[in-house]
Amino acid sequence: MASPPLPPTAKIFCPNSTSHTSTATFNPLFPKKSRRPSLATNPKQGFVCKATKNNDQNHDCMGKLDRRNMLIGLGAGGLYGTAGLETNPFAFAAPVPPPDLATCGPADKPDGTIIDCCPPNTTTIIDFKLPDPGPIRTRPAAQNVAKDLLYLAKYKEAVELVRVLPEDDPRSLAQQAMVHCSYCDGGYPMAGFSDLEIQVHFCWLFYPWHRWYLYFHEKIMGKLIDDPTFALPFWNWDAPAGMYIPSIFTDPTSSLYDQYRNAAHQPPKILDLNYGGTDDDTDDKTRIKENLTTMYQQMISKATSHHLFFGEPYRAGDDPNPGAGNIESIPHNNIHLWTGDPTQTNGEDMGTFCSAGRDPIFYSHHSNVDRMWSLYKARGGTDITKTDWLDTGFLFYNENKNLVRVKVRDSLDESKRGYKYQDVDIPWLKSKPTARKSKNKRKAAVSSAQLTSKFPATLSETISVEVARPSAAKRTAAEKAKEEEVLVISGIEFAGSGMLKVDVYVNDDADVVSGKDKAEFARSFVHVPHRANKKLKTTLRLGITNLLTDLGAEEDSSVVVTLVPKFGKTPITKGGFFFFLEHNWFG
Repeated sequence: MASPPLPPTAKIFCPNSTSHTSTATFNPLFPKKSRRPSLATNPKQGFVCKATKNNDQNHDCMGKLDRRNMLIGLGAGGLYGTAGLETNPFAFAAPVPPPDLATCGPADKPDGTIIDCCPPNTTTIIDFKLPDPGPIRTRPAAQNVAKDLLYLAKYKEAVELVRVLPEDDPRSLAQQAMVHCSYCDGGYPMAGFSDLEIQVHFCWLFYPWHRWYLYFHEKIMGKLIDDPTFALPFWNWDAPAGMYIPSIFTDPTSSLYDQYRNAAHQPPKILDLNYGGTDDDTDDKTRIKENLTTMYQQMISKATSHHLFFGEPYRAGDDPNPGAGNIESIPHNNIHLWTGDPTQTNGEDMGTFCSAGRDPIFYSHHSNVDRMWSLYKARGGTDITKTDWLDTGFLFYNENKNLVRVKVRDSLDESKRGYKYQDVDIPWLKSKPTARKSKNKRKAAVSSAQLTSKFPATLSETISVEVARPSAAKRTAAEKAKEEEVLVISGIEFAGSGMLKVDVYVNDDADVVSGKDKAEFARSFVHVPHRANKKLKTTLRLGITNLLTDLGAEEDSSVVVTLVPKFGKTPITKGGFFFFLEHNWFG
């Protein structure tokens, strides 16, 4: 049965101009989230789209999109496009300021329990200055540490010392875990916007905040054991050699042990980088193949722009959780859920943000996340150049118990802060996915009866939507390198207190979807529980240029997007689906 024709689409277009001011059609559905003053004109007349030179990652038009971008929304029985892709379409330079420790308040666990995660308060704050890095610290792969008895002894001693420090000592493991809790579970109101919380996940602050967090944790441990060369190990989960909980963390008599881990996921259980809340009968060989393909997808196929790799912009006055980047969503979130203990109320320790820092494996997990940033840049990726990212500030206590104010801009070069990563094999570089379908059967076998015709929709079951593309023209390699075709699923709303995973497929069969090693698998939306009684709103952004090439669908006028809820309280999508071409800022 043929699919029903798509209704007319709404087009919103910013002319490619570098010297004139353009006016774009007003969209009454535009989500005005920011508390900052609007620079919009009268809504009935449209709003001003100021054209500037196309550099410094400018996105000033229509939610600060690059002027060459075109958005096409859907009106398919309730589906609609959204003009704004970033939180505030009229945003000026507004970096998130460091929190005021005096305003720190109670955080909450996903089950609603109120906890105090606030650090010791002081009025003395020093500004971070890049030190002489001294001897370069090498962060080793955790699976290799068991053979280095001298290093392992130092590591165990360092963790033991941070464990036995008084809980009110800002260097203690307890306080280090609270740092993560305060920044991630609603402990800090945003300076100047008391009704907004600071959240360093699900946005472009994810990488730099955690890099700073690891830096000070590592320096504290080195100071306690009087070894300036000490470096944290990284959990090498992106290679088969490290796709299990490293053995150094499994000895119950060791300071590295945490009792709140999933008992079913102890070695030699292979880690599932696409963990969906339950274990299946996938054999180890297939699981490893899927894991490697996932890493290829997240680091190569779908990491072709700043936006896709780092996540959505998040500025002063913005609502939290605008949208996560590739690695944060998968596999970072999946590993948190896979490692935490499902018998605990909130999946403690790793399965929820408020307690994750109590498990030493958390810091090794995030060391490998940080390593992904380094590998991204080694491949030619560049950092964001917008000042509202570079000048965002955080507060951390250092190894001398001094409160230090830092900025994102000073986190960009790990060598300037004295560390690097051990060289290990990167097998996912050669793990490109293959298409499940042959090119002459590339369109998903979804009947008109299966196609969802109305949004908002609660994902209680698998749904498929036919989405029109902005262009059915086949693009050259140069054009693909210049602009990434992006599929956006907007208006995702869900309860922050529960685990959540929704898989997204393009041009796949809805009844029996592909494996995670196939090109049809676009990505997942994955949520780690971190707030109680709070509805979260976010956006999922998927780079699909390579996917369309792999599926032979570059010249198709539409694609079928299939959403498969895997576990948790399924989200309500109040927005819709739309495509646009985004300037590729990768190199």
